[in-house]
Amino acid sequence: MRQYSFFDRLCLVADSALKTTRGIYDAKPRPTPAHDIDESKMSYQEKRHAASLMRINHTGEVCAQALYQGQALTAKLPNVRDKMEQAAQEEVDHLAWCSERIHELGSRESLLNPFWYASSFTIGALAGIAGDKWSLGFVAETEYQVCRHLDDHLEKLPIQDSKSRVILQQMREEELKHATTALEHGGAELPKPIKGAMGLMSKMMTSSVYYI
Repeated sequence: MRQYSFFDRLCLVADSALKTTRGIYDAKPRPTPAHDIDESKMSYQEKRHAASLMRINHTGEVCAQALYQGQALTAKLPNVRDKMEQAAQEEVDHLAWCSERIHELGSRESLLNPFWYASSFTIGALAGIAGDKWSLGFVAETEYQVCRHLDDHLEKLPIQDSKSRVILQQMREEELKHATTALEHGGAELPKPIKGAMGLMSKMMTSSVYYI
């Protein structure tokens, strides 16, 4: 098996960044869990609102890709690096599902995705430098916060938007699994100030991406 140097992995990260922000996937994503559900009739305002929520979730998945890639770049233990890269690959499905749903609703992905990718990558790399237990703890807390966002969006979606609802429910199940796996592999609980800062950054992302 080829051993990648730090420079090799840096090039792979740059490649991943370009592909993630442009909607290009190395492997074919799984079919969306809503592929066999008929589109419900919604008003223009309802479709616009649903698309904005799905745009937030799409950007969240862009951030997840960046976070995992940043942590994989600086993780100290090979098995932890492998876990980060595996988790990033699983998140690709969520990225594709959200993108597809956004376009079905007649909208587009956020124009701010490159900015949020860069921000999340930096945070992920710093978490990896801090140590693998903190890196994994960061993953767990991120996924728990994502689950809370998904719960909130499931309540805010138009009641007749069954397609978006099924997608978010499947995503929530898998995000929770990622959090549990991170803790099982030695993730440490983060200090409250860091959790608070993560929550504040998340609010900044959601409030801006809803519109842009």
